[in-house]
Amino acid sequence: MIKRALGSSRTVVNIGAGAGGYEPIDRSIVSVEPSSQMIRQRAAGAAAAIQASAEALPFRDGAFDAGMALLTLHHWADWRRGLDEMRRVAGRVVLFTFEPGEMGNFWLTEAYFPEIVEIDRERCPSVADLANHLGDCTVDRIAIPHDCVDGFLAAYWRRPEAYLDPGVRAGISGFALLDPDVVNRGVARLRADLESGSWEERFGHLRRLETLDVCYRLVVAD
Repeated sequence: MIKRALGSSRTVVNIGAGAGGYEPIDRSIVSVEPSSQMIRQRAAGAAAAIQASAEALPFRDGAFDAGMALLTLHHWADWRRGLDEMRRVAGRVVLFTFEPGEMGNFWLTEAYFPEIVEIDRERCPSVADLANHLGDCTVDRIAIPHDCVDGFLAAYWRRPEAYLDPGVRAGISGFALLDPDVVNRGVARLRADLESGSWEERFGHLRRLETLDVCYRLVVAD
């Protein structure tokens, strides 16, 4: 999906790159990540990473064919300034993000952790806001496969037991921002519902689906 969105772009800057899990290996990639801890988690042989923020990219105008920012906009201090910087240094902008207004439609946030919705509505721009700022762009709804291994919030939509695992929750920023007591209460409710069969009664129909459109969107602008 990301490679298709990048098109024929050969040089790509990855903004808010984290550990680099989404970086195509068939392009020339430069990664930008503000967290030294995340940079240290990058695999050996991964693209070069520069410690900097999206709002102040240390590159000349038009330095890259494309810039991509994947599940990172909600971490930026000023997403408008960050997008302006991306457009300054890259000919194409590829964003993988989520629609905060639709997060509450997901069973995990609807029934167990509505607090995540409240947090992300405050820190993530809507797709309409992104489109208004970027101008002419395409927006595609991205359905998540049931066996997705990427580890973001809705990756385990058909595997509810995964959210009981502290290791899984540790990789999801929405949980990290919640009060530990809130997390513990939500996990306890989910565990009880799984044990009693209540989750299966309410949401078990999802186990028959191969993909699910939760709230993720791909936005591309030239």
